[in-house]
Amino acid sequence: MLWAVFTLIAAAAQTARNAMQRELTATLGTVGATHVRFLFGFPFALFIFLPGVMYFFGVSLPNPPAIFWAWVVFGALTQIGATATMLSVMGERSFVVAYAYIKTEPVQVALFGLIFLGEHIGIGAATAIFIATAGVIVISLKPGIGSVSTTRSTVIGILSGSLFALSAIGYRGAILSLNTPHFVMTATFTLAVGLVMQAVLLTAWLALRDPNVLRAIAKAWKPSLLAGFMGAFASEFWFLAFAIASAANVRTLALVEVLFAQGVTRFVFKQPTTMREGWGIVLVVLGVALLVWVH
Repeated sequence: MLWAVFTLIAAAAQTARNAMQRELTATLGTVGATHVRFLFGFPFALFIFLPGVMYFFGVSLPNPPAIFWAWVVFGALTQIGATATMLSVMGERSFVVAYAYIKTEPVQVALFGLIFLGEHIGIGAATAIFIATAGVIVISLKPGIGSVSTTRSTVIGILSGSLFALSAIGYRGAILSLNTPHFVMTATFTLAVGLVMQAVLLTAWLALRDPNVLRAIAKAWKPSLLAGFMGAFASEFWFLAFAIASAANVRTLALVEVLFAQGVTRFVFKQPTTMREGWGIVLVVLGVALLVWVH
């Protein structure tokens, strides 16, 4: 059950990071706030996490095969798109409702995991995924469902969930391709490579398209640094979980983020919780509990 512990730590850290990025969107824009997690996250992964694993565990860097680079590029690019679309929908809807749209991800992860990695799930896990996902759908059902803005938010949110699902599959594929016994090293190495790629790509793109965003990021370096650290910290534990459990199991348990997001919504953003959201949260808890029980 070590994967479950890693997932819970990652979910809590990611909720904090998402809240920080949501606040930065107002000053940096969607792309700028997206870039913060990569630009300020990769130094922690590359210069602290990776050397720390090498020193404390006495292991050397792996020798990645060619397929590793294909998987990690796929994971990195889809994660950039997922983060940008997530921040976009969070700017239009309640923090917790945005999470509800995005967290249709586990069903998509299970499907993509079967297609790309051949990872099958049992009846118990499939039932848990169904119940928990039903919970986030219930949370997302709001008055005015037919409005243009709500429909647009729903589409963008589900697209974000798809991209996060593909990113999870890409990174798990990269980790598995290293085929080394030390899962902490494989996870940390994959994280460092992915974050460096993302930081370089987005910096180059912004330098060419909108250098003012880079200047704005530099001015907001203090809150950006904390958001970057929380992003790298969360990703480290996501990758540790991906190294020892299927992506579908990890991303289903990750639905506890909805509960964490509910706390952020109520106590930080001062947004009330409706009865419908409450019932949805109950379903999420039941689904997550079943997933843990069957494992």
